[in-house]
Amino acid sequence: FFLFIMGVAVPLALGKRLERGDPQGAVIRKILSRTFLIFFIGLFLHAFPQFDFANLRIPGVLQRIALVYGITSIIYLKTTTRQQVWIGAACLLVYWGLMTLVPVPGVGYPNLEPTTNLGAWLDNLLLPGHLYSQTKVWDPEGLLSTMPAVTTGLIGVLTGTWLRTRQDDYRLLTGIFAAGCLLAFGGLVWDLAFPINKKIWTSSYVLYVGGLALLSLGVVYWLVEVRGSRWWVKPFVVFGTNALFAYVLSGLLVDLYSV
Repeated sequence: FFLFIMGVAVPLALGKRLERGDPQGAVIRKILSRTFLIFFIGLFLHAFPQFDFANLRIPGVLQRIALVYGITSIIYLKTTTRQQVWIGAACLLVYWGLMTLVPVPGVGYPNLEPTTNLGAWLDNLLLPGHLYSQTKVWDPEGLLSTMPAVTTGLIGVLTGTWLRTRQDDYRLLTGIFAAGCLLAFGGLVWDLAFPINKKIWTSSYVLYVGGLALLSLGVVYWLVEVRGSRWWVKPFVVFGTNALFAYVLSGLLVDLYSV
């Protein structure tokens, strides 16, 4: 859901900058600086408080958010809506093919086991000793599974673009609920061949959870924008506008208590 709503924010924020004539080069520099900042904060949280760089976990939640933000933002700037759909679909199909058809070196056959799938092999090849401390040999935010995670962000980007069309609420909500149902159903169907699994971010998981995120957004939009029910939103607005700070603070507190 976080990657999805981050994707929704991309056209809402960048679209306004492009409309007022900001140079694309300046926009790209802003995207890259924000990407590196979020990635660095993620590395800092993993290093704190021991700062054991020899065993520092390089992948992570904020690192994935940073990569997906950077990639989806550049895609939004450089492609059309139709091309974004194709890119998102291609990421899911290619990932499915890699994970289910390509034999894993040293194992000899493709598989979806957490420690022996192709993604785990790639992480161990490129980031030995720098993976999730509780697993050692694989990472739930690994390199290869960032590919379908980009599609999660693109689902959000397409949703944000749809929200910016300024259609009436009925048409907006019809589109959101219809797309949400189709994606969730597609994920359940794909689950029969490529099981829904968050740890390896399977393509079926992307569709299913993307559908749930759309449906959830539709409900919130209906309550707040259509029904005008706003008495309960203030805590969520405060938290949402300070989401990165809240996440970092929670991580620091947990690390301090565990010292």
